[in-house]
Amino acid sequence: MPDAISLTGKSVLITGASSGIGWAAALAFAAKGANLVLTARREERLRELCETIKKAGGEAVFIAGDASDEATAEDCVALAVSEYGRLDILINNAGAGNYRDLVDTSVEEYDALMDSNMKSSFLFARAAAPGMIEQKSGEILFISSVAGLQGCAGESVYSASKWAQIGFAQSLDAELRKHNIKVGTICPGGVKTEFAVGKGRTEEGVQNSHMMEPSEIADAIVFACSQPPNARILQMTVRHMGGAAK
Repeated sequence: MPDAISLTGKSVLITGASSGIGWAAALAFAAKGANLVLTARREERLRELCETIKKAGGEAVFIAGDASDEATAEDCVALAVSEYGRLDILINNAGAGNYRDLVDTSVEEYDALMDSNMKSSFLFARAAAPGMIEQKSGEILFISSVAGLQGCAGESVYSASKWAQIGFAQSLDAELRKHNIKVGTICPGGVKTEFAVGKGRTEEGVQNSHMMEPSEIADAIVFACSQPPNARILQMTVRHMGGAAK
């Protein structure tokens, strides 16, 4: 049977890396020998993460910026090329949550969710694709949500942004596969992070829940990116072992 590919020396760009799934994914890729480019808005958190990776013998650089800003996407891809010679894997992880009924959702909140979840995905994929097409290899993975598979009350705009990610990824798979580029989505259920705390979730509620640890999703991300050359994971749903709640 074909062996999983080695991630040693692979150049990996992760958005939303300052906490949660992004932070855990950075550590998981570093443990496999990958070279990291990390981005998020919180510079001090990124600096701490890079120092942690380097102390363990890994390689990591960062750019602090808003993932929904075109310049951030372009600068991060350029940094991967200048530091490591190429970009092999893009993890579109940056995102936000805001669980509100439709009648209580402002236009500003709608724009903020779409920018954070979908516009950032578009910008980073668009920035990464030309180099991957030229080198005839690469992988683009979107961290979507189970809310992108089934809508729930109080999550209409959040779900819309996550459904959009999945549709975008499916179209990119059809568009980029001829260039030997893999495109897929990971759709987690609830994860114990600061995600949406104060915007529909509470710290106590998250900690007392059956939600998964970020490292468990990070393992799924690394698994998806370790498939043999002729195999790709189009969509993976990861749920906890609790009840029906997310």
